[in-house]
Amino acid sequence: MQILLPERTRTPLNDDQYHLLQQFLSTLSPEQAAWVGGYLTGRVLNDLPAVPSLAEIAEITILVGSQTGNSEALAEQLHRLAVGRGLKTIIKKMGDYKPQQLKAEKNLLVIVSTYGEGEPPDNAKELVEYLFSKRAPSLRQMHFAVLGLGDSGYEFFCQTGIDFDRRLEELGAMRMHPRVDCDVDYESSAEAWMESVLAELAMRLEAGAQTAESVPLSMTSASVYSRKQPFPALLLENIVLNGRGSLKEIHHLELSLEGSGLTYEPGDVLGVYPANASDVIDDLLQALRLDGTEWVVRDDGKEGFLYDALFQHYEITAITRPVLKKYALLTNNLKLDELQRDKQKLNDYLYGREIIDLIIDFPAGDLSPQAFVDCLRKQPPRLYSIASSLKQHPDEVHITVAAVRYRSHGRERKGVGSTFLAERIDENAAIPIFIDHNNNFKLPADRDTPIIMIGPGTGIAPFRAFIEEREAVGAPGKNWLFFGDQHFETDFLYQAEWLRYLKNGVLTRMEVAFSRDQDQKVYVQHRMAEHGKELYAWLQEGAHLYVCGDAKCMANDVHQQLLNIVAAETGTDNAEDYVANLQKTKRYQRDVY
Repeated sequence: MQILLPERTRTPLNDDQYHLLQQFLSTLSPEQAAWVGGYLTGRVLNDLPAVPSLAEIAEITILVGSQTGNSEALAEQLHRLAVGRGLKTIIKKMGDYKPQQLKAEKNLLVIVSTYGEGEPPDNAKELVEYLFSKRAPSLRQMHFAVLGLGDSGYEFFCQTGIDFDRRLEELGAMRMHPRVDCDVDYESSAEAWMESVLAELAMRLEAGAQTAESVPLSMTSASVYSRKQPFPALLLENIVLNGRGSLKEIHHLELSLEGSGLTYEPGDVLGVYPANASDVIDDLLQALRLDGTEWVVRDDGKEGFLYDALFQHYEITAITRPVLKKYALLTNNLKLDELQRDKQKLNDYLYGREIIDLIIDFPAGDLSPQAFVDCLRKQPPRLYSIASSLKQHPDEVHITVAAVRYRSHGRERKGVGSTFLAERIDENAAIPIFIDHNNNFKLPADRDTPIIMIGPGTGIAPFRAFIEEREAVGAPGKNWLFFGDQHFETDFLYQAEWLRYLKNGVLTRMEVAFSRDQDQKVYVQHRMAEHGKELYAWLQEGAHLYVCGDAKCMANDVHQQLLNIVAAETGTDNAEDYVANLQKTKRYQRDVY
């Protein structure tokens, strides 16, 4: 259809308006042209209020809050699926999102993770604070759905997703689909949520007819190997980094990526699927009065011996609250029911105990093998900060792993992933791995930018990758490293490498804190305080600050020390605003766990 305009000389439009109108009308179908004509007539005759355009009505915002990058990867997958259905989506990261934009959102899909004890990701904190403040607006114009990511091993599982879902409803927004809370094995649940939400949106917006079919889920990843299909990597090297007499056992492991096609950048994470230790399985079977030859059907539909299912498919140590709840239904034990109702007693019981303790303390009688495995969750991958640069080590990936061993409640315990890597890998055995890309922990694009790295213990791992990368590309920017551990003689991880980098100038300066080498314990935050003036000067020069390691204590202590330094150097009360701006501009990034 060709829409003819009156001659230019017969309209009240100027030249620019006339040509714009010509361009616009040439894109319309007959139905659209009729609607536009009727709408404009109504506006003139009846002074009708403006309505949003068709494009505005159909646009869908995917709002992402992520600490390690998993939420961002899911957002990209959701975007590709939406495009396949003819839906218009835009991905917005919470750290870059202006909270006042919420008033303009019509269709909002929230994908947000929770880390630690119910904490929102660093890039989501400002938005969460705004949502729960008095400034939060009415959102009656909005339809929304929430996908939460978390770990059911923590008490406040998916708390940030729960908070978003509840608060959006309180502000008047209409939930288009129930919230889904995803555990560490999140792929299937997330994909089901995506399909349901997009189907709902396509029906409401009548956009489904724009394309014939949606993009199959199997086609959304460009990589051959992924979390769902891990690469079998060969272990090349396993070196203990600690000296004799150390109370710690830190391993440096080098794995081959040859033939995988996998790539990574400094700041990314290596996922490892471990197998359970045979002695742990044997003790568990003994407690269950089973021998492992019983036939069971796994949650993925595959059948086999109970022992094989316990060996690699299921997590058999950590007691998560969903596991305890399912097991309690099988026992009909009043004491276990009472324990679940008392939050403090439950937390006390879970601390330092494992599934075998649950079975011994609250026996379920004749518990069938199938009923038992139905209580368990799938073995989650263990995630380790990558400690190498691909430019320095082609076809290899390195990680730094602390072997976890301890005694609690009368039993010897050991970390599943750490001891699997430290001691249970045969010479030619393949380790199932994948790369988790973390866009929230990356070197600055400008190689001249100075960086400050704070990584005690195994938190040093990504900074080994950072320095290797900066050496490989010849980055001229200054590099300052803070490292801490127990003893200088036995626990100075990668000492020879740091000394070499200091000598050749790649590492500008290094501060160390060995907490047990003197009467009074000294940690990295104390070294920060000692050099507060210089640290602040680096920040004023534009330095990026990175923190990696323990989230519960170290990261909080470092954060507080940073606030103290800024307050002392500026002499003002706006240290929190200064640090918040560092985070917002991605000059303060954390990889904490």
